[in-house]
Amino acid sequence: MSLFRSNSGASIVGSRGSAVFNLVKPIFRLAYRSSRWTNGLLSRTERRLTKPGIAVGIGVLIAGMMSADTENNVAYQAFSILLSILVISGLFSFVLRTNFNVVRRLPRFGTVGCPLVYSVVVQNTSAKSQAGLTLRDEPDNPSPGFEEWLEARREADRRVNSFRVSSRLSFDPFRPVKIAETSIAPISAGQESQVLLEFIPNRRGLFRFKGATIGRLDPLGLTKALRFVALPQSVLILPKRYRLPSVPLRGGMKYQPGGVALASSVGQSHEYMALRDYRPGDPLRHIHWRSWAKVGKPVVKEFEDEFFVRHALVLDTFTESEHSELFEEAVSVAASFACTVQTQESLLDLLLVGNSSYYFSSGRSLGYADQMLEILASAQTCVGRPFSSLEHLVLEHVRVMSGCIFVLMAWDEPRRRLVSKIRALGLPVIAMVITDSGMGGKDRNGTGVQAAEPVHWLELGRIEAGLAQLSA
Repeated sequence: MSLFRSNSGASIVGSRGSAVFNLVKPIFRLAYRSSRWTNGLLSRTERRLTKPGIAVGIGVLIAGMMSADTENNVAYQAFSILLSILVISGLFSFVLRTNFNVVRRLPRFGTVGCPLVYSVVVQNTSAKSQAGLTLRDEPDNPSPGFEEWLEARREADRRVNSFRVSSRLSFDPFRPVKIAETSIAPISAGQESQVLLEFIPNRRGLFRFKGATIGRLDPLGLTKALRFVALPQSVLILPKRYRLPSVPLRGGMKYQPGGVALASSVGQSHEYMALRDYRPGDPLRHIHWRSWAKVGKPVVKEFEDEFFVRHALVLDTFTESEHSELFEEAVSVAASFACTVQTQESLLDLLLVGNSSYYFSSGRSLGYADQMLEILASAQTCVGRPFSSLEHLVLEHVRVMSGCIFVLMAWDEPRRRLVSKIRALGLPVIAMVITDSGMGGKDRNGTGVQAAEPVHWLELGRIEAGLAQLSA
């Protein structure tokens, strides 16, 4: 049953239930601390003991519980033997004194949900050969504070019905990433060995490593001697992307005052700028014949493009929770459009609001899709500002837009008003609303929403299927 709902299904964290929530809050704090302690103990046990060692440890616990009655069973003898074996094994693997140099070779980017493969090179700096070694790369998985953890639990509770557990557990913003331990081939003195590692990132943003742990089995194969090598490093994890259909982005060329710096000459313009040397591919009609005759080499006239297509990609960042699955999916949808929209002959502008307003353009040599993905990888929710700040940002740049793509997390009055204003200006609009599973065309309270203009509803768990309907 939901931790934050009453038996009737109503949330107990609202204004009426605040007193009740304050009473049960110490229980959640106890559960939080117990979970952290249990996870820490299990992690340390897994690092130090092998699977046979864990089996022996379980045997010690079982035999110890049965050893109280020494007159009617001989479990105390098994307890003594197993405990002695475990202690002796631990003495052999108390510490690994050999020194190693470790170098991690990471790719530039990773992607949420896709395996990230990289290599780690381990060099043996001792005078002896080393065998039976293992490598465990150590991600920096900081534990959330209690308030942050509790807010994430409350957000998950708001999105599911009572007695439904599977939907709540499908999204965990604090789920740690584990990288499987890997065996290292025997390394001669002064030599090195390369190990391939792989993991699947579960959230976007900067993924940090704190170091690597090298282990060596004891002679009994029950415990491992460990040596931690500090190796801080990071890799940027890009948002998950969906396959998009062929979506026709309507919109004609718009006048761009001053043109676009570094834009390639593919638009329509009669604004002469300067002369420059001929480059392969330049139209022959742009050759300045008089200058060619003077300098003895081809010279062409350079024009400033002032008329071309420019679409806006508007991302809604306004939500009540800092850890929202709706927002993560909204970022993924925006990233999908950033990668798919053809920008060789047009511009794509990304507009969003965080701590400040952001306006980034890509296309026509002004910027590239991977730069836009980097911005989306670091995008954060906007909790303390009104939605009107995004409206002002969009209307400020609407005069240069050929069309607009909205990725929204709700369909309330402020969002409807903004979309209606853009459509009233005669601009083609694609409006998409991310909604909870099973709530397509409904608001958060489950009531039907009537849209005066076409709106595409994208349900959690069926985002790609919803995007496929854009071409319909």
